[in-house]
Parts: sequence; structure tokens; C-alpha cells
Amino acid sequence: MLTAFRLVALAAAMILASPVRAEDEAPPAPPTSAEVLAHSPPEHWRAVDPERTVYLELDSGRIVIELAPEFAPAHAAQLLSLVGQGYFDGLAVLRSQDNYVAQWGDPLADDAEQAKPRGEAAGRLKAEFDQAMDAVGRFTPVPDGDVYAPEAGFVRGFPAARDPASGRVWLAHCYGMLGAGRDNEADSGSAAQLYVVTGHSPRHLDRNVTLFGRVLEGVELLSSLPRGKAALGFYTPEQTRPLIRRMVQASALPAAERVEYEVMHTESASFERWIESRRSRREAWFAHPAGRIEVCNVGVPTRRVD
Repeated sequence: MLTAFRLVALAAAMILASPVRAEDEAPPAPPTSAEVLAHSPPEHWRAVDPERTVYLELDSGRIVIELAPEFAPAHAAQLLSLVGQGYFDGLAVLRSQDNYVAQWGDPLADDAEQAKPRGEAAGRLKAEFDQAMDAVGRFTPVPDGDVYAPEAGFVRGFPAARDPASGRVWLAHCYGMLGAGRDNEADSGSAAQLYVVTGHSPRHLDRNVTLFGRVLEGVELLSSLPRGKAALGFYTPEQTRPLIRRMVQASALPAAERVEYEVMHTESASFERWIESRRSRREAWFAHPAGRIEVCNVGVPTRRVD
């Protein structure tokens, strides 16, 4: 007769000898961000179109901005018209507000008599705060929800949010996003004054200002500008406003003067893995991976093409 000890030992041996079932195996750990980038195939990246790219050049260097005309076609077209006629060349940065935005353009843009002439470019535009969901392209959601909208995610590499009930989608005020300044009236923007988000994402501005682009490279040249000492970060007369050397469409320059970029397709499997890698950080430094993420914290991989 087997003793209790031998019964326990026999049971343990049987467990060790039994094959491991697939359902008993631990799920594979999500990849790190570096692993996602290293294994993303070329077809999971898209080239940035120079027709949709503008360079903002300061004394400190070049800021590269990709436009999103699907979200604001009138503003994008008017900006390219202004850029084509050299409208911004010689103007200045007007405002650098800490943890908020940097703004540039004509300080008299709303004064019909004193504003800098705009040539063929029209004046004020109707607000383009949002668009129909089926007009802008595929939406890739982040899995953890959003405070400011029913859903948040990405369209063509741009952070966005949407409301399926109303069928509307809009760009989100994440770091580096480009918007058109306006007055109190919603339909008072003209693309003659522009701003870039240079601080913590002011999502309360979503659907209150027309967004239509994002900085691909050089945002630090704006976020590190001296802060304006007047209200809202505007520069005082005693401060020197940073000058705009020129603002030019990339396609208007010879190829030798351009820089080519690629952006990870936000519709790709690589980008889905990228989101997961940012949600659950496995790098050795992280003691407590969050396991969740919000849209402005994802960051869309962008790289130069040499």
C-alpha cells in the first residue's frame, strides 16, 4: 500500500511529465518600441509628400511641418497660397507662452487697412473644426479610451478624435500640432497667423480652433524660444521678436535643399504593435509599466530618409 508521501511524490512526477498545453503557456511579452522599429517592413512606412510639407525657417534652424488638408482643405490651400507669395518672410514670432503655444504671423492680420497684403489669398475663412468621418481616411483607435471624446486615435499619422454618434472626426491638440489663430468669432481664422502646440496637450481647444498639420522635425526650436513677458506670452516692445527668415513649400525648393521623411503608416500592423509597446513599456528602466496610454502620448514614428 502506498504511503501518503509516495502518493504526493507520484502525483508531482505525473504533473512534471505531462505535456504543457498551449492554453497553459504564458502569452508572449509585447515588443519594445526599439524592437517594433527594427522589425517594421518598408511597406509599413509612407513617404511624406513635399507638396504637403512646408518649412518654417528661423535664425535657429528649420521647422518641418506636414499639412493635413483632409481635415481643413480651405486653410491648407490658403496657407500654401500665402507661403507661395512669401507672405511670412520677414514677419516674426509674436508669442511664446510657457507650456502652451508659439504663434507667428502678421500681428495686424485682422485689420483690413493695416494688414500685410495677401495677394490672391482671401481673407477670413469658415471654421474647419471637424470633418465627416468618411471623408478623411481610416481611423486607428487607441485602446484605452479618451477623456475629451468618445474615441481617440490616428488618421494618416495625425492624432485625432471622433464621435461615431454624430459621424464627425477632428484633429487633437497634441504636442507639435499646427493650428490657425482666430478671433472670438469662429469664422475669423485666415491662416495669416499660425501656432504650434509647445507644451502639455491643450485638448480643451479641440474643435475650437482649426488644426491642419503637425511638426515632423524641429519643434524644439519653437518650444525653447524665450517666453513673452506680456499676457498670454506675447512679446513686449522691449523684447526682440524672433524673425522668420522664410516659410516655403518643400516642393518649391530644389531637391538638394529638401529633406525627405517617412512616417509609419498608422493603419499598419507595425503601428498597432507600436501602440502596445508604448502602453506596456518593457525596457529595463520601467519598474511599473502603465498598461494604458492616451492619444497624445503615443507619438507617431517619423524618420529622415538619407
